[in-house]
Amino acid sequence: MNPSRKNSFLFLALGFFLVFLFLLNLSFGSVTIPIKAVFASLSGGEVSKSTWEYIVLNYRLPKAITAVLVGMGLSVSGLLMQTLFRNPLAGPYVLGLSSGASLGVAFVILGAGFLPVFLHDIILSSYGIVLAATFGSTLVLLLVILVSQRLRDTMAILIVGLMFGSFTSAIVGVLTFFSTAEQLQKFTFWSMGNLGSLSWTAISILSACVLIGLLLSLASVKSLNTLLLGENYAKSLGLNLAKVRLLIIFATGILAGSITAFAGPIAFIGLAVPHIAKLFFQTSNHAVLFWSTLLMGAAILLLCDLLSQWPSDTALPINAVTSIVGAPVVIWLLIRKRNYH
Repeated sequence: MNPSRKNSFLFLALGFFLVFLFLLNLSFGSVTIPIKAVFASLSGGEVSKSTWEYIVLNYRLPKAITAVLVGMGLSVSGLLMQTLFRNPLAGPYVLGLSSGASLGVAFVILGAGFLPVFLHDIILSSYGIVLAATFGSTLVLLLVILVSQRLRDTMAILIVGLMFGSFTSAIVGVLTFFSTAEQLQKFTFWSMGNLGSLSWTAISILSACVLIGLLLSLASVKSLNTLLLGENYAKSLGLNLAKVRLLIIFATGILAGSITAFAGPIAFIGLAVPHIAKLFFQTSNHAVLFWSTLLMGAAILLLCDLLSQWPSDTALPINAVTSIVGAPVVIWLLIRKRNYH
């Protein structure tokens, strides 16, 4: 089959699969709602049970939209990092952004005992935790950008990002040592990730951040293709490496930082989805990989969210499901590709 026609077919199939999973997310859960009632709720039609409409519009729709935004943002930022560092093990959190966000949240949750009592309700609210995570990830991002201006070697920036992550993780470890069981439980729940706790205001802010990050990523597609040829060859073609590197780091920072702040650190998606997209589309062209990774990330996280609600009435942590489901799939795909070749 012609590669162009094959890609068009795969994109069409992915689009239908994404819409199918989105509707399934709105229908499936502790209370199963007929698809007809889901459509009626979304279109403003008459629903036979008012509780169904309430569940769809106030709980499942925000969660499904959050899953799409998180899946898109993390998978695209993972693709950027893997290409920039030419490392298949690089992910969206390789710059230490997740650790920075965790440090901010740890200071708020685990260090709340050192603050005046009247500040507890404000700081420990959902917005207080989001602000703390945003501040932590932004601080690490600014430090990485500052260091990247002084370093010419891309691999050195990767090492610096890992060192920032190790440093912030060590501080979180010290804070956990002096924390109570209740504080540790709250911090653990945050670190497991959560797609279902965002208000419409929070989703609007997250949507704006993800849109900005994706537009910046789309603007760097040509540069990413050039980087595949090697940094020295890219320079000979007139590519401004410092500028491109800054753009990619900034795009990743906005995507991974905002997602971690609102939904917690979601594992696997950013690391594995770019590999799955490459295996399915059999290309290194980022004009194709950008859109395929974006669609696959959204679809896979919607699928993981569905699986997290089955078979129990209590939803499993999304982080556990993404890793348990995702890791064997990637291993199987890699083995299958190796045997095929």
